Amino acid sequence: MKTTKHLSQDIHTHLYHKLFDVIPDLLTIEESGKSVVAGFMNLNLDVHYRTPERIIIALSHYYRQYGDMIPDPDMVIAVYPLEEKAEALAYQDTWGSRSVYFDNGVTVDTKTQRDLNSFLNQWLTNLIMQGHYIKAETADEG
Repeated sequence: MKTTKHLSQDIHTHLYHKLFDVIPDLLTIEESGKSVVAGFMNLNLDVHYRTPERIIIALSHYYRQYGDMIPDPDMVIAVYPLEEKAEALAYQDTWGSRSVYFDNGVTVDTKTQRDLNSFLNQWLTNLIMQGHYIKAETADEG
């Protein structure tokens, strides 16, 4: 049992540091940011909620299909700055969505939690390798 807890803590710390490789000023971005890298889909950041203890963000790629913008993927992520940890909360793409917590946050789907944290880890690795770097959006970038 200790090993599982230790691994869980390691992945959450690892995710936190990878997020800061992609979003170095995550603690100061007010609402949104974007990374544009030639040859790759744009990466979007939206800050949904912020306290000193927890920041809820969404990271997403979108593509246009029949005039609609389709998320692929769109992830909701919790960042805990005081603990230097992060975790995936929800995921959606063209095919559906998954959430880690349900019943108003009382129940945890541990398989989904492992799957989404693993996906987020790999996605962040890919984003870093692609050169994505999110900075705060300025008024003229809108």
